[in-house]
Amino acid sequence: MQLAMQLARNNIDHGTGGPFGAAVFDIATHQLIAVGVNVVLSSHCSMAHAEMMAISMAQQQQANFDLAAAGQALELVSSCEPCAMCFGAIPWSGIKHVVCGARDADARAIGFDEGPKMHDWQQALGQRGITVQTDICRQQGIDVLQHYAKRNGVIYNSGDNI
Repeated sequence: MQLAMQLARNNIDHGTGGPFGAAVFDIATHQLIAVGVNVVLSSHCSMAHAEMMAISMAQQQQANFDLAAAGQALELVSSCEPCAMCFGAIPWSGIKHVVCGARDADARAIGFDEGPKMHDWQQALGQRGITVQTDICRQQGIDVLQHYAKRNGVIYNSGDNI
């Protein structure tokens, strides 16, 4: 989680994107497979969320769209709970475990629109064999989000910039 938080903070401090970071690890060995940061603004791509970037990079590194295909159990560690889009991508990615820092409500508190994600999203992933841990270093995640807000980071998809 510390890596995901540092990626998010570095992304803010370098002006390269939004306040979100993510990484994919091998659950058994803790080996880092891939990292991702939010590059929505710089890439001009609404899908370039940290989780999506980390999953995409892991799939490229593994040369497979299904991260579970090789029998390796991988986890996605993210500085914040997934938005509706990232939640939707997780089951198809092959990720077996998700670890989250800040909550959806914390991102919404600074103005982000996290989309219409179901209330029981953790249970929905669980029904697909994907375990979830939340509130890991939550306050640190909140601090990263607030750091972005204090630096007047662009709150995209908020309705204000439509």
